[in-house]
Amino acid sequence: MKAALVTAFDTPPTPTEIAAPVAAEGQVVLDVVAAGLHPRVRSQADGSHYTSTGALPLVPGIDGVGRDAEGTLRYFILDDDDQGSFAERVAVDARRTVPLPDGTDPVVAAAAMNPAMSSWVALRRRITFEAGQQVLVLGATGSAGRMAVQVAKRLGAGRVVAAGRNPQSLAALPALGADETVSLVGDPDEVAGRLAAAAADVDVVVDYVWGATTAAAMVALVTARADRGKPLTWVEVGSVGGREATIPSAALRAARLAIVGSGQGSVTTRGIVGELGALADELGRGTFTVDAQPVPLDDVTAAWATGSDRRVVIVP
Repeated sequence: MKAALVTAFDTPPTPTEIAAPVAAEGQVVLDVVAAGLHPRVRSQADGSHYTSTGALPLVPGIDGVGRDAEGTLRYFILDDDDQGSFAERVAVDARRTVPLPDGTDPVVAAAAMNPAMSSWVALRRRITFEAGQQVLVLGATGSAGRMAVQVAKRLGAGRVVAAGRNPQSLAALPALGADETVSLVGDPDEVAGRLAAAAADVDVVVDYVWGATTAAAMVALVTARADRGKPLTWVEVGSVGGREATIPSAALRAARLAIVGSGQGSVTTRGIVGELGALADELGRGTFTVDAQPVPLDDVTAAWATGSDRRVVIVP
């Protein structure tokens, strides 16, 4: 069968003929219909993700939509191994699959489940989130950030502040549910001031940025809070702005601030899988706006270099 194959961490994958998978005990073989090119897949393919074992060659891809032997479309999540979803067929633990509602667009599901899951799981499994609470999405102009704005609103957020760098994407966020937007472009002090004015009293921050931007934002919000005894939960989900952030100790002492992470390990596999059905149902109902770009498997090498804001979906 054909698959995208990574043979070196410093080069993109190429379409290659490899052996077809054989189902082990408890697995099913699915015909892959669509698989998303998520940032998590890129870090898998370049060896930089914290779960990477350094083993090569590997087929990238962590999830997707496949068709089972009965013709049912299923969303699936793979184990962390070297046999990913950028292939014509995949063997997957049956417990890591959920049937998709009738009428679900498989490209949309493949594009949206992973980025939506990051905030959906963070708000439903990692913290205690209550309807009416205010949320700041830091890094809201990326694919996952745009989904986080919608997810927060769907889960009952009373107010959502969306902060990001891309001006065109930022301008589109009110239509997706953002009550206020903040540009992260400009002088750091000015950015901190804008964040403090818009989001000082939020209850939850969903952070896809980290790095120096997060450090400055955290200080700005803590300093400007009307009531520093009011809980502020900072959920670290991504790190597009840097893997490390220098947080002043006073930020943790001067306010009721809790910093938690959400991702593989901090949420159990059972917990993540437990949310798949509900999220798939939301996608099937058309709850979320998704911008997907299908690309044939044969064009995977070129797709790797795309700078589009749309979520690329590989279609075997």
